[in-house]
Amino acid sequence: MSPSDLFDIAGKTALVTGGTRGIGRMIAEGFVDAGATVYISARKAEVVAEVAAELSRKGTCIGIPADLSTEAGCRRLADEVAARQDALDILVNNAGATWGAPLADFDEAAFERVLALNVKGVFHLTKFLVPLLQKAGTVEEPARVINIGSIDGIQVPALETYSYSASKAAVHQLTRHLAKRLAPTITVNAIAPGPFESKMMAATLEAFGEQIAANAPLRRIGRPDDMAGAAIYLSSRAGAYLTGAIIPVDGGIATTR
Repeated sequence: MSPSDLFDIAGKTALVTGGTRGIGRMIAEGFVDAGATVYISARKAEVVAEVAAELSRKGTCIGIPADLSTEAGCRRLADEVAARQDALDILVNNAGATWGAPLADFDEAAFERVLALNVKGVFHLTKFLVPLLQKAGTVEEPARVINIGSIDGIQVPALETYSYSASKAAVHQLTRHLAKRLAPTITVNAIAPGPFESKMMAATLEAFGEQIAANAPLRRIGRPDDMAGAAIYLSSRAGAYLTGAIIPVDGGIATTR
């Protein structure tokens, strides 16, 4: 098998949640560039339509608005995809939220909103899409689930984002649990990003970006192709024998601390 075949995902079908901005868009655009048919979802219908149109200039991208913070919303998105596709090769669970507040002010809403989307949304959407993933996957070429965790689920973050770090640690453990359950025809892995340019990271990078880059062993923040490359690896033949893994894509920040 040639190196180009090893990392080839052309012709595969993928769903990327939270695919209109940040890490989700980086992955969606990378998949489109690689020749996959890509569905993206996010809450705001007009933004979904706009980004799907932009990415469709380079390949095939279809937008489906969805609120994945409820089980019903996850079921609706799965049903919409099933109405269009007989099978699904790749699911990227990227949609997420964060919250920061001092310990004394960290209330129920600060946990409920984040856990509902970051943990329960990942679980329910995966659950509802298992039939489509099973139709696509075989022992030799499994379907792929890629959950987006965070290095904040591996190390203790500097900021007071208690529900976010707890949710990402939960995503990492859920990844391992689902990997065991869904094998051998579906693999489940997680990418744990470090600093990348996104709306969620914008304020942090504006205030501390140079310091974060200086403290990273690789001396920079992540680029879109860094994230797309990791996702393409996990989705291609090259990543077919990997499941239950948490891969930090962070310039060495968490792994060398």
